[in-house]
Amino acid sequence: MQHGPIALRLVRSRDARVLQHELLANRSWLQPWEATIPGGVPTFDMRVGIRRLLQQYRDGAGYPFVMEYDGEVAGQLNVWGVARGSLCSATIGYWVSERFAGKGITPTAVALATDACFTQFGLHRMEICIRPENRASLRVVQKLGFRYEGLRRRYIHIDGDWRDHHAFALTTEDVPQGVLARWLQGGVPKDAGAVPPSSTAPGRDSSAGPTIG
Repeated sequence: MQHGPIALRLVRSRDARVLQHELLANRSWLQPWEATIPGGVPTFDMRVGIRRLLQQYRDGAGYPFVMEYDGEVAGQLNVWGVARGSLCSATIGYWVSERFAGKGITPTAVALATDACFTQFGLHRMEICIRPENRASLRVVQKLGFRYEGLRRRYIHIDGDWRDHHAFALTTEDVPQGVLARWLQGGVPKDAGAVPPSSTAPGRDSSAGPTIG
């Protein structure tokens, strides 16, 4: 999948070295947004991580991608938690290296992945969950027109604690022309992705940065 210099492809075992290098080189940029395991010790063994992702792919539980810019690895995008049957839904998570920020990589990759999930992988609903002050990721869902669906209290363990997340979603009926085409053609509703003031009240967990998932 590709649009201009931005490409999305299935992760490969040989990507482990470059992905691990990017994660370690971007520690200050990524650490506040990384999913953690309560009581667990963070690990950066990408070989193990990729093996797990590819096993999920073989099991039909996920679609692990690498984001590229002009042929260079820029980050990862994972479609995870795939549910079939009467639900047909999944969640998208991603990270991008700081040096590639601002190039439109993440919204383009999310659009490509969502379109593929709807048209190739037989899914009906795609969700993205974002910490309340994660401005970079909020801009992604707003650009692409993901609909706000509510606040999930202490939803995911991130950077050592349980964090609140805003939930956004799209279904196939929302984008009959495709997510990427609607965005590029300027068809995204004006208030798409808007979070109601009642969901941004002081005192709730907040942070800013790239989404990890």
